[in-house]
Amino acid sequence: MSILNRKSKFKYNFLDEYVAGIQLLGHEVKAIRQNQANITESFCQIKNGELYSINMDISEYKFGTNWNHQSRRERKLLLNKKELKRIEKKLKDPGLTVIPTKLFINNKGYVKLKIVLAKGKKVYDKREYIRKKDIFRELNS
Repeated sequence: MSILNRKSKFKYNFLDEYVAGIQLLGHEVKAIRQNQANITESFCQIKNGELYSINMDISEYKFGTNWNHQSRRERKLLLNKKELKRIEKKLKDPGLTVIPTKLFINNKGYVKLKIVLAKGKKVYDKREYIRKKDIFRELNS
């Protein structure tokens, strides 16, 4: 069971990959287990030396109580200090961003987020990607 960000491959060139834990509430975990999450519009940002996932949409849990979570709140990502410093150094370069690509539950039952340090593609790179994809599709059919 995993939730993917399919647009990320089209919009960005991937540089580095990291797997981070997420600080979640109980109802959020239950909603993720029911595939009620969306990471296509989300991105990550460093605030006060910590990495946060912004604009990640985890729908409210259907059977939740009146203390149900907000669907688009900032969620803290859990990484080592070395990884955080490495990401922070690389983000100082212009044009780089951190994008979540996959939300999944690992073997131990913990919710993890695969994040990627990425650089945005130009318009002509996107056209080239579409052209290669069409050629590959024609050759296989």
